[in-house]
Amino acid sequence: MKEKIGIVDVGGGLRGIYAAGILDRCLDEGIRFDLGIGVSAGSANLASFLAGQSRRNYKFYTEYAMRKQYMSVHNYLKNGSFIDLDYVYSGLSNSDGEYPLDYPAIARNPMEFYVVAEEADTATPTYFTKADIRQDCYDVCKASSAIPFVCKPYFIDGKPYYDGALADPVPVEKAFSLGCDRVVLILTLPLDHERKADRDLRIADRIRKRYPKAAIHLMQRAAKYNRSVKRARELAQEGKVLILAPDDTCGIGTLSRDVEGLQRFYEKGYEDAARIQAFLG
Repeated sequence: MKEKIGIVDVGGGLRGIYAAGILDRCLDEGIRFDLGIGVSAGSANLASFLAGQSRRNYKFYTEYAMRKQYMSVHNYLKNGSFIDLDYVYSGLSNSDGEYPLDYPAIARNPMEFYVVAEEADTATPTYFTKADIRQDCYDVCKASSAIPFVCKPYFIDGKPYYDGALADPVPVEKAFSLGCDRVVLILTLPLDHERKADRDLRIADRIRKRYPKAAIHLMQRAAKYNRSVKRARELAQEGKVLILAPDDTCGIGTLSRDVEGLQRFYEKGYEDAARIQAFLG
């Protein structure tokens, strides 16, 4: 019986260009997966992967992200969000946008697709599916990418959502619960990196009054991430998970705009993707 192979992209803001490099190589070499789970920027990476649009995300990271319409203090002062998620996932990505997402190709692709977000009022994880995506309606990616304080929560059907990393920062166990036999896990931080909660604690103070439960999850995010990576490493020892993680980040952080560093980080991902063929056998 054919194995069910999954891929998980944990996102990480503009560090997601590393994963974009990995996914572009998969497209170039005809590597396909049965299921994908995207967190935050990982949801956008996987959407383009399902659409078969190689290099699309590269353009977003290295060109569009440099525009003030994409992310800027101007956006924050005007709309309360440093990143204009509507510009990214509607203005640029709709059928009449500058670089449309090929929704019909996504719909035809048999690969299962899940997008992780956190419902801000209740702090419960939500795993949106391909059925929640329609032509020119990519709200689930907006919800998954709404970084607390950097962005306002994104509302879907009257409910506010924050970045999926609050709910399930490394959803490798989710992939197995959905029937995967083996999983490729893409991290955008070095494997030995242990996340600290300091910055999250400061941001939690900014959202605590309006979204106290989400603030608690934000305070716990680093510990969740570290536990999940530890578990993934155990599963890797058993041959069930292939972890692709950079040996360094080329100086790229969540909101970095260093085009040269982004280029190097993309190339690093493209090179590291060479390990996937051997894992899949």
